[in-house]
Amino acid sequence: MTRKNSPFFWMALFILMPPSLWAQASSKPNFLVVMGEAQGWASASVQMDDQNPGSKGRIVRTPNLEKIAAAGMRFAEFYAASPRCTPTRAALFTGKSPTALHMTFVNEGKKDDPNEAGRKVVSPHCITELPETEVTIASLLKKEGYATAHFGKWHVGRANPSKHGFDENDGPNNNGGPEDVENPNPKEVFKTAASGMEFMARQARANKPFYLQISHYAGRGGTDARPETYAEVRKRATSDRDSRLVGPAAVNEDMDATLGLLVAKLDELGIAGNTYFIYTSDHGAQGHNDNGPLAGGKGTVREGGVRVPLIMRGPGIGAGVCSHVRASTVDLFPTIAALALYKGVLPRGIEGGSLVPALTGGLAPAVIRPREEFVVHFPHYDKDPQGPASTLLLGKYKLVRSYESGESRLYDLATDLGETRDLAREKAAETAELDRRLSDYLKAVGAQMPTMNASYDPTKARAFEERKGGRKKHQEPVK
Repeated sequence: MTRKNSPFFWMALFILMPPSLWAQASSKPNFLVVMGEAQGWASASVQMDDQNPGSKGRIVRTPNLEKIAAAGMRFAEFYAASPRCTPTRAALFTGKSPTALHMTFVNEGKKDDPNEAGRKVVSPHCITELPETEVTIASLLKKEGYATAHFGKWHVGRANPSKHGFDENDGPNNNGGPEDVENPNPKEVFKTAASGMEFMARQARANKPFYLQISHYAGRGGTDARPETYAEVRKRATSDRDSRLVGPAAVNEDMDATLGLLVAKLDELGIAGNTYFIYTSDHGAQGHNDNGPLAGGKGTVREGGVRVPLIMRGPGIGAGVCSHVRASTVDLFPTIAALALYKGVLPRGIEGGSLVPALTGGLAPAVIRPREEFVVHFPHYDKDPQGPASTLLLGKYKLVRSYESGESRLYDLATDLGETRDLAREKAAETAELDRRLSDYLKAVGAQMPTMNASYDPTKARAFEERKGGRKKHQEPVK
C-alpha cells in the first residue's frame, strides 16, 4: 500500500485542512471543471506567473477569467500531462499518467509502419479508448451522491461518457462536436455553456451536489469565432505579429464570455460560495506567441507544449494568489476527491497528489506524490523536429531525452525558461541522475517505448518531413 492509499495519509490531510473545508462535511461542495483546448501559458489576459509579464496574452481580453483568478489561485508552474489532448483528458479523468494508461497519443494515432524509411524510430502503438475498468473522478463522486455531467469535447474514445460515470452528456464527441463539422465553434461554445447552466440549475433545485465538466473545442481561425468578436479583436492588431493572433484571441474571448455566463449562473442560484471552479487546458497553444516566452508548443515536450494555465476558485482558497508549487493534470483527481472530503481509498495507480495544502495555505504546502519528479513521455512523431521524446522535471532542472539521437539535454528553468542553453555536458552528474530517474519511472509504470527502425534510410527523411505538412492558414469569419 502506497502512502497515498493509506488511511493515515488521508487522516493527516483532513487534520491539516482549515475549518472552512470541514464545514462542508454536511454540505458537499460542487465542482465546475472547464478544460480549454490548446490554451497556452499566454492565451489569456491573466498573467499566469506574477514574476513574468510575458505569461499573458498580447491582444486577447479575457475579463471573466481575470475575475476568477482574482477571486482564487493561479498556478505559475502547472503542466498538462501531455502535449496532446487525448492523453491529458484521460489523465484528468483518472489521476494516472498517459504513460501508465498507454494513452500517449491522439485518436488519429496509428501504428507506425516499420517500413517507413524516413523515420529513425518506430513509435509504439498506444490505445485511444479509455478502458471502462478505469475509475474516473466522475464515477468516484457519483458513488458519493453527486450528479455528474460532461458537455463538449470528449476525445478519449467512442464509448459514451455514461460508461465512465457521466450520467448526463452530449456524446463521445471528437473535434467536430456532436454534429461532426469542421468548425463546431462558435455554436458549441455557447451550447455547452447553456447545457451546463441548465444542469446546475436542476441540481440546485434538488439540493444535490454536482460534478460538471465542460470541455471546449479547438478554434484558431476567424470561422471559429463570432464575427463581431473577431472584428473587435482585429481592431487591436497593430502589427503583423498581432495579426497572427487575431483568430485564436477571438475564439478565446468567446470562451471567456461563456465563463462569465457560468459564474453569473452560480451567483443566481446562490451556490457560488459552495462551488469549486477549476479552469485548465489540455496542452499548450499551436503557435509560439500564445505560449509567451516558452519554447515550442502543441505536440512537443518543450515548455510551450506542456506548461498551461490552472486557475481555481472556491471555499477555503485564498483570493488573488499566485502559487509557484509545481503541479500537473494528474493532481486534479486527488485534489477534487480531497475537497469533496472523500474518505475512501483512492484507486490503485493514482500518480497525482492533492493540492489542498497549497490551495488553503496549510502547514504542508508541498504536494505529496508517489514520486518527486514529473514526467511527460511522448514517444511519437508529431510537431517537434527532433522527433519522439520524454521529459523529466525535478527542482529547477528539466531533462529532455530524444529517442532519435539517444541523447539527453538539460536545462535550468530558473534561469533559462526558453530552453536555449543545453547544460548536459557542463552538468554531467545532474544529467546522469535525472536520466536514471527517467529510466526508472518509465520501467516502473510499464511505459511503451519506441524502437530503432531497421529500415531507416536518411535519404528519405526529407520526404517524410514534407509529408507531415504545415499549419492551415487562419480563415476570416463568414460575413
